Amino acid sequence: MDEKTTLLRYLREQRDGLLGKLDGLGEYDARRPLTPTGTNLAGLVKHVASVQLDYLGVVFDRPSGRALPWLADDAEPEADLWVPAHETLAEVRELHAFSAAHADATVEALPLDAIGRVPWWSERSATVTLHQVLVHLVAETARHAGHADILRELLDDARDGGPTGGSLGNGPQDPNVPDRDAAAWAAHRARVEAGAREAAGE
Repeated sequence: MDEKTTLLRYLREQRDGLLGKLDGLGEYDARRPLTPTGTNLAGLVKHVASVQLDYLGVVFDRPSGRALPWLADDAEPEADLWVPAHETLAEVRELHAFSAAHADATVEALPLDAIGRVPWWSERSATVTLHQVLVHLVAETARHAGHADILRELLDDARDGGPTGGSLGNGPQDPNVPDRDAAAWAAHRARVEAGAREAAGE
């Protein structure tokens, strides 16, 4: 497998994993802030889809033609990181699909050494290659997919009294997630808690 195919495969896997964290959630749980800074699942999906359109569109002079008002110069801060009531979850999912298709088309059309320019980076680092942008996007998408893993675990715990396993990691077939029921997860958490207290001398 060549390097571009490998990078695109990892990007697709991370995008799909992030989007999957919305599965089975209603409007409130998908949007509700779960950290003191307002981090929420639908907002993460919206953010990643939005920045991907810029990095694999604008940067390589391949604009998507789609206006993103939450990224406009006069938009409120963090407007791309949450989903107000007038935007539907279906629209967030559609944006994700549109962004993915546009990004993939850019990757397939250009060589890894294609030159682009990131106008929101400093002049010293603004000139980039497609290879560099793909690595950047894989890292950024994976970072936010990790955020989403934790948020979904918190939501499932609050709703179901413990993790069900179905939404952990990349789903039931994820080989990196142990096959445990809620009781086994509770026992594991208790062991971790006991170890922390012992280390603290409690």
